[in-house]
Amino acid sequence: MHCKIENQELILKDNVILSERENFELSGPSHLTSIDWSNPDHRRSVAACLVQGVYIIERDRQENRQSSEALAPPWWKFFQFDLHSQLIDDADSCIFGAIYKSKHPPSQHTPSYIIAFRGTLTKGNAFSRDLELDIHIIKNGLHQTSRFEIAMQAIRNLVGSETSESNIWLTGHSLGSAMALLAGKRMAKSGIFLDSYLFNPPFFSAPLENIKDPNIKHGIRIASSFLTAGLAVAARIKNANQQRNIPEDSFLALAGWVPCLYVNPMDHICSEYIGYFEHRKKMEEIGAGGIERLATQHSISGVFLNAIGKESHEPLHLLPSANLTINLTPAVDFKDAHGLHQWWRCDQQLENRVYS
Repeated sequence: MHCKIENQELILKDNVILSERENFELSGPSHLTSIDWSNPDHRRSVAACLVQGVYIIERDRQENRQSSEALAPPWWKFFQFDLHSQLIDDADSCIFGAIYKSKHPPSQHTPSYIIAFRGTLTKGNAFSRDLELDIHIIKNGLHQTSRFEIAMQAIRNLVGSETSESNIWLTGHSLGSAMALLAGKRMAKSGIFLDSYLFNPPFFSAPLENIKDPNIKHGIRIASSFLTAGLAVAARIKNANQQRNIPEDSFLALAGWVPCLYVNPMDHICSEYIGYFEHRKKMEEIGAGGIERLATQHSISGVFLNAIGKESHEPLHLLPSANLTINLTPAVDFKDAHGLHQWWRCDQQLENRVYS
């Protein structure tokens, strides 16, 4: 009986904390009373809040909170946006994205539309479908899901109806950032570069960033680069000898697209992006830039499958350029390090690095 009461108290406490996080007046960046769209901190905060809005739209739906009871609207209305449309998964009818339309007059930095995607919800009936999508990311198969196709169709329709794609932003968190990243890559390969703000984007690989000894960590990365580059060369020679018509690699087509990535070193889901880009710089310094430029276009598993004649899909994390923001503020735990709320707070210690 005591255990049952204690569990009920924990559930009640969790619900109270969740409700506070959903309430804009309690958790939102109310200090941003005036938005300077040329300020990267302001752009980051607004993008993060509109992603939070998508989370809460779905939570409102699950809890049947309507009209004045709905908690989601302040997360976009505070920044002078309207909810243009919702993106609904055809598998379970959950809301996984939203398109917001700005009330601000058009300018160089002001977006006309922001397309936002939420991440995995651990509570409610959307969890099983979200988990299925998470597994697709690990298997490099997100592009084969109906949810991604729905997202891409919405993006194409919006881009096709606008005179300037530079006024359209993509943004997302975790699973949602993977969705936005993949969509951004698709659009970039067709010559359309959309401003993208990606919070805690997944990078699934061995957690080398957790290794404390920098020499060991750097040594493993160098060995991995030489192995990947070697396999890539071997696969190209084999394909040439077998006279296969292999489509030209589209990696360089992404060079002009510079998405903004926001990562926390204590979040093992996204922290490897730090080493991915920094290693490229170190390889240049030791005179092995050519090896790394080849290696960074491939994954070991991908080139191995190509070498034995099997089809492989491009890993999501392969990027030639990025504007990387690292949150160096000590996190309480993984949940804190992976949380979306850190990106609209004004008390964070952030470091910015641009890679091209």
